[in-house]
Amino acid sequence: MSEHSKSSPLKMYFGIWITLLLCTYITYKAAFVELGQYNAAVALGIATLKATLVALFFMHVWHASEKLTKLVVIVALFFLLLLLGLSMSDYATRLWS
Repeated sequence: MSEHSKSSPLKMYFGIWITLLLCTYITYKAAFVELGQYNAAVALGIATLKATLVALFFMHVWHASEKLTKLVVIVALFFLLLLLGLSMSDYATRLWS
């Protein structure tokens, strides 16, 4: 049997699902708390945690080979830098009048 045919226990999947629901509720409640300039940072931090949980457990990256994990991380960082770079270049070239 290959590594991908291994299935995780049902309890773990429900635990991750409950954690994702809890994080969604925390994001909802945090939107009503006045954090000033840190509102977006808190929301993005929680979103990053949720995305990591989904990738690790539901996309089976947790049990993937080390080479595949490195490839996923490198590609994700590349596209993050591309997104930030293009966004910042747009912001820097706007004419503010």
